[in-house]
Amino acid sequence: MLDVQNRSAEEALTGTPGAVGTETPDGLSPAPLRPYLILAAVLCGLYFLYSWVQYAHFRTPSWDLGIFGQSVRAYAEFRAPVVDIKGPGFHILGDHFSPVTALLAPLYWIWPSPVSLLFAQAALFASGAVVVGRTTQQVLGSRAAGIGLAVAYGLSWGIQEAVKSDFHEIAFAVPLLALTCRALLLGRWTAAVAWSAPLVLVKEDMGLTVSMVGVVLFLKGQKRLGAALAGFGAAAFALTVLVLIPAASRVGEYDYWSKIEKTGEGAETSFGQVVGDALASGERWEMVFFLLAITGFLALRSPLVLLVLPTLGWRFLSQDANHWGMHWHYSAILMPVVFLALVDGVRSVRTSPRAWLVSYGKVVVPVATAVALVLAANLPLRELLKSETYRTDTRTEQARAAVAAVPEGASVEADVTLLAHLTADHRVYWVGTSKGATPDYLAYDLRGWSQQVSDPVQLASQLHPEARYELTYRSDGFAVLKRV
Repeated sequence: MLDVQNRSAEEALTGTPGAVGTETPDGLSPAPLRPYLILAAVLCGLYFLYSWVQYAHFRTPSWDLGIFGQSVRAYAEFRAPVVDIKGPGFHILGDHFSPVTALLAPLYWIWPSPVSLLFAQAALFASGAVVVGRTTQQVLGSRAAGIGLAVAYGLSWGIQEAVKSDFHEIAFAVPLLALTCRALLLGRWTAAVAWSAPLVLVKEDMGLTVSMVGVVLFLKGQKRLGAALAGFGAAAFALTVLVLIPAASRVGEYDYWSKIEKTGEGAETSFGQVVGDALASGERWEMVFFLLAITGFLALRSPLVLLVLPTLGWRFLSQDANHWGMHWHYSAILMPVVFLALVDGVRSVRTSPRAWLVSYGKVVVPVATAVALVLAANLPLRELLKSETYRTDTRTEQARAAVAAVPEGASVEADVTLLAHLTADHRVYWVGTSKGATPDYLAYDLRGWSQQVSDPVQLASQLHPEARYELTYRSDGFAVLKRV
């Protein structure tokens, strides 16, 4: 009896399969859905709370929430996804190919606010925890391992930084990639194709990831299916960047080639120089180190880790420093991949002839969980534990007053601080790309410029010499002007 108890305890901690007869007919260990749904609900609540507080207190880090709010509103109103924030009459499919965001239109009918996008993203990210956790329990035979890796995924730096960065289309890719990796782990080849193929509608570069899924299928012996999927992904990538995006773009080409072709100073550089600079970049390699370190590097034992290569590839080649490190949203899609690759790695080392590797496989899951908890102490969600996070300061009150000073339905030019708060019921332009438009109102964050603006009327005359504007609202931090 004592031996049985000791063995059960070890199984719970290490993920070693349970006794004979505890597996389901398909060879997987039982894994009730409820615990993972509860965990996902908690994670969803944390993600959304952080996003909502950030939005409500005007701490938006970029213009992206305004852009997606404007495009989803257009879909909800059965219009072409024109995003005036990018420029008057700008068709967003000429920038990035992300028609998947049209799926948010029904939610926008119910909740016509960019906050609805933040909730949708929180739910999509949290759903990945269900897939990661339940798959872990089914494959490794331990609920403790399943819950542990679900928590590690949910608190991972890639997911938390994406939550901090407001909404992005890659939220749809996270559960799709989780389900794709699950299908590959369980040998469900048709399901892997079915879950990965829609990724080409999330963003143009995801076609390369779909091709890599085909490569993994090929390596697993599904040669015809893998080759077909790899060809589909490559063809979808080529079609979107060479045909579809240029057709919708004003400049007639895929504008993001410039991220690779030019350096930060704007001078053209050869591809060899780009590769050399990328390989010599400590910040890029630091990103890779932390990506693999959160899995105890055991993800390297799985062919699933190949799925991170397309994303890491374009990020390495990019000359935009925002693409390199651990910030922003670019690593979110990698999190379900590396954690499920870890599960595959643990499974593979159980039969290794190296005793130390077998022993390492028994402890790596709790170690990865502990690492996630330690790293979380310095990641965005920690702000939810601070009282000042929820405090409404004078700046927030002034920003709310500025938004209220713009009549519903009016066209308005604003900067990043106010953009997302105006897209639901205004035609919104961004001050940096509004050339050719003369909006009814101007709404500016006077501290958002390179220096404090003391005369907003003069600023308006400089930006729009063709019109005359007068102040309708002014505070220390914000000004609203109306076209006369």
